[in-house]
Amino acid sequence: MAKPKTTDSSNKRSADATPAGDPVRNTRSDAAASVIGGDAATDDASVRFIVETGPAAAVATLIEPAIADLGFRLVRVTVSGKEGKTLQIMAERADGTFTIDDCETVSRNVSPLLDVHDPMPGAYRLEVSSPGIDRPLVRPSDFEDWAGFEARIELAEAVDGRKRFKGVLDGYDGAVAGGGEVRIECDLPEVGRQVLGLPARLIKDAKLVLTDDLIREALNRAKAAKRGLPADGAELDADALDADQLVADERDDGDHAADNADLAADNADLDDLDHDENTPDLEQSDLEKTGADKRGGTPED
Repeated sequence: MAKPKTTDSSNKRSADATPAGDPVRNTRSDAAASVIGGDAATDDASVRFIVETGPAAAVATLIEPAIADLGFRLVRVTVSGKEGKTLQIMAERADGTFTIDDCETVSRNVSPLLDVHDPMPGAYRLEVSSPGIDRPLVRPSDFEDWAGFEARIELAEAVDGRKRFKGVLDGYDGAVAGGGEVRIECDLPEVGRQVLGLPARLIKDAKLVLTDDLIREALNRAKAAKRGLPADGAELDADALDADQLVADERDDGDHAADNADLAADNADLDDLDHDENTPDLEQSDLEKTGADKRGGTPED
């Protein structure tokens, strides 16, 4: 079964949403040119526009520059649980990969920052993991990179009477007045299949839906990244894992999680939009923290 590559990771998000200038609308405009982060627009498609609030935001602000200096980019930070809290940090390289060694590197470098600045009072467990196959989508580039695959999107407030949308991603448009928007093809009652534009500033959470096609594509991209090839979904060769067999094995497992030790970025998201938190861990070392005191761990099988 596919489980998170983690050393010691979760999210809820964003800058305060304001009512959309326009309702959800039909669109097929060009790809991202700008993104909304709070109230400020930027032309960098790699900047997150789905961000944290509360204690998770304080942690993200503290660690994101340090993670970037190591050659990684932050995907999300979450804080979960009451007694025995878990602080989850999800990160990746620009090509989407993230190995166990990468997890440990990030953990070793952010732990001293957390000790000194103490943005999380009390005891907690630190987890660092990859974004996984059914990954969160937090940047304009994420919506472009995974266009053609199914996703779930939740808005901070209802637009045209709906907060949740599920459909096939059609990219990101940054050239929309009032801020960028995510394009998604959905089935609408009495209308049928339509491409909608969801205001980026209203998006609370977004993630890919785990499907057979997504598993195959993730395997292909991981193999290509490992060989230094463009991650364009090129076909696997004879020494690659059999994606069809993997999909069949997953179906037998009954939890729709990929079993692939060769996929460095393979991680099952712990915080699904429908609050499904049943995905187990593959490898993990927990760092137990109380104030500045910390007990280090090593990855477990």
